[in-house]
Amino acid sequence: MAVLSGMKPEPVFQYFEKLCAVPHGSGNTKQVSDLCAGFARELGLKYRQDASNNLIIWKDGSAGYEHAEPVILQGHLDMVCAKTEDCTKDMAKEGLDLETDGNEVWAKNTSLGADNGIAVAMILAVLADPALPHPPIEAVLTTDEEIGMCGAFDLDCSDLKGKKLINIDSEEEGIFTVSCAGGVRTDCFLPGRKQPFQNGEAAYTIELGGLQGGHSGADIDKGRGSANQLMGRVLYSLMEQIPELRLADIQGGVFDNVIASHNKAAVVIPQEKTASLEVFIGEFDGILKNEYAGCDDGIVLSCHPAELTAALDAKTTSAVLHLLLALPQGVQAMNVDFPGLVQTSLNLGIIRLEEDGLHFTLSIRSCIASQKQMLVQRLKALVEYAGGTVQERNAYPGWQYAKDSLLKDIVLAAYRDICGKEGIISATHGGLECGLFIEKIPGLDAISLGPEMHDVHSVRERLNIPSTARVYELLCEILKRSK
Repeated sequence: MAVLSGMKPEPVFQYFEKLCAVPHGSGNTKQVSDLCAGFARELGLKYRQDASNNLIIWKDGSAGYEHAEPVILQGHLDMVCAKTEDCTKDMAKEGLDLETDGNEVWAKNTSLGADNGIAVAMILAVLADPALPHPPIEAVLTTDEEIGMCGAFDLDCSDLKGKKLINIDSEEEGIFTVSCAGGVRTDCFLPGRKQPFQNGEAAYTIELGGLQGGHSGADIDKGRGSANQLMGRVLYSLMEQIPELRLADIQGGVFDNVIASHNKAAVVIPQEKTASLEVFIGEFDGILKNEYAGCDDGIVLSCHPAELTAALDAKTTSAVLHLLLALPQGVQAMNVDFPGLVQTSLNLGIIRLEEDGLHFTLSIRSCIASQKQMLVQRLKALVEYAGGTVQERNAYPGWQYAKDSLLKDIVLAAYRDICGKEGIISATHGGLECGLFIEKIPGLDAISLGPEMHDVHSVRERLNIPSTARVYELLCEILKRSK
């Protein structure tokens, strides 16, 4: 029996459960795209699926709406795949194990992917409803949004006629997004070769975990620790105590747009300094627990002996750790037009020591293009000075607030009539595909909305069921008013 059977609205949760049954992490969207194409065929609807697995589905307007202007409904097919350290699920091959208490939905030991599976489910439910009054609909389901909006970049929009776009990728009910930050990924590299283990050296693994992590857009201002940044600080501080320290490994993070919750490093030190290392790690664990009390209460720094065969030399180790300590992380500027909104930030999402050296990736966000570029310059200045390189990729534009938006007025009026209160117009520090579509479709009017979600991109991700019902009702009402 379906886990979400009986949840209202039933069509939305039926589609959502079907989507969750197939793997659909970023870069692995062929199966879920084919599934949605199959739904379109079952409904007898025209669709186009491209080489990037993007999918566009068309539905004619209902009676009385045949000549209305088309409305674009848009969401993305991919999800961030996060799982607990003891979870054995292969998220590249297996679906999710859904659980619910009747008020919220989550997935056992993994992220849920309500960002953005619930949008896709709502759109499919709209397409499948024969009784819903609506204008012509152009359903746009993109891929790989979570790793740089790759699908939206690749999408050919020449056969889209709509000039109003409803993006369903927001996470707070009643808060309607009308502007977002632009962003860019930076892939950094610092060369270094490992040298053989030397006599008289001892090896240790150092682990930092228990942090909450979270979305590098929505959660970057919550004061949560980045395991990648903090491990750099730990190792630099340890090097101050033990100058002979050599770095053998450092691994942390899975996605550049996720605040790393775990990092594991390995070092070699003189045998006679092992007691000093163990004392230092114990003391620094206390320092971090004090600093992150009330925010990341679960933080744990630990160490244990290890067996290694090679490590970077002391000079390269010093260069790496100086760089990691100096790298900026987190909020860099706040927005003055939207109080409480982050304007500019960056996140050290992924770090790996490989055979040829240190590889690490940062996600930079800002609604001010010049500040975004300033952070790229800062990274280049630091990394190039240390002897490394920086490559930019997946740059995407911001979305500027349009005060005269007709779509915004329709949405706010519908929300007021349904909920009996005023909606809130807001901007987000997260990246949304609206900016790209506005670039591709001149004159496009856009807004983003969505149901209540919490801790997206993490194993604590939750989707609120009553909120989903209210937002779906709102979406249907907006379509009814789009004559």
